[in-house]
Amino acid sequence: MFAGDQNGLQDDPRLKAISEAIRVVPHFPKPGIMFQDITTLLLDHKAFKYTVDIFVDRYREMGISVVAGVEARGFMFGPSIALAIGAKFVPLRKPRKLPGEVISEAYVLEYGTDCLEIHVGAVQPGERAIVIDDLVATGGTLSAAIRLLERVGAQVVECACVVGLRDVKGQHRLNGKPLYILVEPRQQTNCSAPSVNGVAVNGVETCRHDDVYVSTT
Repeated sequence: MFAGDQNGLQDDPRLKAISEAIRVVPHFPKPGIMFQDITTLLLDHKAFKYTVDIFVDRYREMGISVVAGVEARGFMFGPSIALAIGAKFVPLRKPRKLPGEVISEAYVLEYGTDCLEIHVGAVQPGERAIVIDDLVATGGTLSAAIRLLERVGAQVVECACVVGLRDVKGQHRLNGKPLYILVEPRQQTNCSAPSVNGVAVNGVETCRHDDVYVSTT
């Protein structure tokens, strides 16, 4: 679900401000990728506040007690949302980053595997949780976050991202959980791949709509 599809948020100028505050970096980290850089959103205090406010308005009355942020960009939005709705923030971290006893959940990437971890005791059985990240394209990381939280007994109410494709290719992997997205990825015009002597690098000639970058760091 996109925020702009909701009653009351159609044509909301805040969504336009959020989208315009996100910088698009063509061909990063490799040719053909349209990197959605949310660091410029964080530099714009109004757009950053709009982002948090829209999430807070959505979740304030849902009885959420856990805001789980996916490393690392989920950490940028999750704590502010948690503080505003009276919930605790729980970081879902990459391996060997948490010092205490952890529970781990592995997931498959396009080229290899990765893992999320949570501290034992951070979430209690029956707590209502949302998962926050900056961007979703395939749904693999969010799916792992859902599985991890459900293993410790949480009730995952929804996943929320700032940026996402309207047709998320991996949404079926979210185990039926709703997905709430603020804006679609911005596209750069005239996005031809870098070339050497007139030949496109790696044979990539244009930036496809689904080539948005999902961080694995």
